[in-house]
Amino acid sequence: MAESTASQIIDAVGGPGNIKSLTHCATRLRFELVDAGKVDQNRLEHMKGVLGAVPQSGDRYQVVIGGGVATMYDKIMQLPEMANIGGGEVNNDGSKKLSNAEVKAQERSKVKGKHAWVDNFFEFLSDTFRPIINVLLGASLIIAILNVLIACHVISNDTESPTLLLCKAAYEGVFYFLPIMIAYNGAKKLKVDGWVGATIMAALMTPQFMALSAPDKWAGIFGDKSGLAAAKSALNCVTNATLGTQSCTTKVFGLPLQLNDYSGSVFVPLFMVAVLALVYKGLERIIPDSVQMVFVPFLSMIIMIPVTAFLLGPLGVWVGNGLGVGLAWLNNNAPFIFAILIPMLYPFLVPLGLHWPLNALMLVNINTLGYDFIQGPMGVWNFACFGATAGVLVIAMREKNVDMRQTAFGALMAGLLGGVSEPSLYGIHLRYKLVYKRMLIGCFIGGVVIAILGWIFPSTLANGQVVHGVTTTAFAFTSLLTIPVFSQMWVYAIAIAVAFFVSMFLIITLDYRTPEQKAADHAVEAQQSMDEVEAPAAASDNTAATATATATKTATDTVVAPVAGHVISLDEAGDPVFASRALGEGVGIQPTDSTVYAPVSGELSTVAETGHAFGIKTDDGVEVLVHVGIDTVKMNGEGFTPVVIKGQRVNAGDKLVTVDFDRVKAAGFNTVTLMTVLNTAALGGVTPKTGIDVKPGDTVLEISR
Repeated sequence: MAESTASQIIDAVGGPGNIKSLTHCATRLRFELVDAGKVDQNRLEHMKGVLGAVPQSGDRYQVVIGGGVATMYDKIMQLPEMANIGGGEVNNDGSKKLSNAEVKAQERSKVKGKHAWVDNFFEFLSDTFRPIINVLLGASLIIAILNVLIACHVISNDTESPTLLLCKAAYEGVFYFLPIMIAYNGAKKLKVDGWVGATIMAALMTPQFMALSAPDKWAGIFGDKSGLAAAKSALNCVTNATLGTQSCTTKVFGLPLQLNDYSGSVFVPLFMVAVLALVYKGLERIIPDSVQMVFVPFLSMIIMIPVTAFLLGPLGVWVGNGLGVGLAWLNNNAPFIFAILIPMLYPFLVPLGLHWPLNALMLVNINTLGYDFIQGPMGVWNFACFGATAGVLVIAMREKNVDMRQTAFGALMAGLLGGVSEPSLYGIHLRYKLVYKRMLIGCFIGGVVIAILGWIFPSTLANGQVVHGVTTTAFAFTSLLTIPVFSQMWVYAIAIAVAFFVSMFLIITLDYRTPEQKAADHAVEAQQSMDEVEAPAAASDNTAATATATATKTATDTVVAPVAGHVISLDEAGDPVFASRALGEGVGIQPTDSTVYAPVSGELSTVAETGHAFGIKTDDGVEVLVHVGIDTVKMNGEGFTPVVIKGQRVNAGDKLVTVDFDRVKAAGFNTVTLMTVLNTAALGGVTPKTGIDVKPGDTVLEISR
């Protein structure tokens, strides 16, 4: 019957296509509709299982179900036609329980601004680099393993042996052909044929192009000695003393062509695909559809290969070299900037997708300088993040919180072994904002450690250059497995250990939850423990338990005030649903105190996650609803501190919730506390006592059988 009623409700509100979203509070289904005019209100009001139907402002609509609203909501959301309709579970604070993907989208939406080009730029960088992160990670792990094998003298590093060359080829292929990968992804992101972008970059990395700058090395490319001699005579090379690189120029078609080694380049393919997109789409507009497949790629290559070789390639190298030199100077002269600022910024950049420019700079440093100094401080942030997750795991294990234990364990393994922070961020940290306050302290202290030790014990590169800070020659996901890729490995290990254990200690000591979140979790744990203890006894002596329960039933003939205040009728309360008596006869109380108590003894059949509504069923079957404020479900639990959970037994006068009514008023909501007997129709009568001032425990409803 419930499923049939669920389907009927959806049909009556105009079908699934008319529903934007569906949520529920303690008694009502809350629809946001495309067109409220399509609702068949008469059908809803006469439908079995529906107590009333109330249109709201705009296209919002409420269907009153009563105490079984959560079950009805679940039945509706399980209907096949509701698969794509917004809804879902709620958190302990009453807000919608988001998936990790939704948390990510919510955080990243915060940086969506008025300037679309800024959003598009970061999205372009993200979608260009994200697909190749996996192979970059694979290459960094190969480097880490190779370093361990060399340190253990399994492989000799003294000579370029065939074994060592093959091992280097296994990872250097990723970095050497990185421009082709970037060009392919970037072109696809800009809705251009990715293979055209890849081909243009590949042309500048062929032996033929390389022969222009190294005739002796590629002597076989030239058909005769005169060709080799001509290439040598046209070549003019200059050495960059700072970077130790060589830049050569030659003449092609009478024009000067700057020759560069584009392997590992980042900016060149980014610049190239930006211009390629303009050329490619321009050609699509002027070339007939019937021949675009041939001539658009052909003309794009004819135009873009020379443009990249003569203009965009040298420009990209110039920008990359300039940034490399500038960052290296800054790192050597003010190393604390990177060592402390990077781990403090990354926790905010990663969730918003703004860390990709820094990732690009790491690759630029490796390509231009031969090493990178940003990844060491980045590792400090990563391990502070993993330490916070480890702290959450310890608390979850201590409190036997199975769901959080599973989430934290999976996120911790992904971090420590894979260097991936997203499971921790989106699964835990962004859901419990206190985590950041603890974790940032770990980031800061770890950054200070790497800054001080990195300054006192600088790295010495293979060419004899002394560099302050922790460096690496590979793009590495900072995990336990990639520690060997860092120079001054012991400095790096100490810094990340400090960051990890400081964050972990702070989380374990200070917790990761607000007092309200912690109280809600403990209430759930207490109820679960009680269920585990009581279940065997109930199963072994069900007959005796039933007899005892029957014997202890007492007739409920009064319902007392749940809160101190002035009693008014439901007609004066200001809520049309309660005024219609669809939820039974009752009263409203204008509260003068902040604590709400149980008005009868019985079992809590309903406890709103937001803490604003409670349903109690007495042993003799009277169903009482206490609803604190009007539309206060929209406060998402803010200002409400419940101390009970669904299924718990309470006695009249037991505390249910503490409410900050000043906060409710400030939010613009009516504070009147409504109380009704939901099954009034099944009783002889319910008589309210209004117009009086009461304190908790005073009778406000009289029940007759």
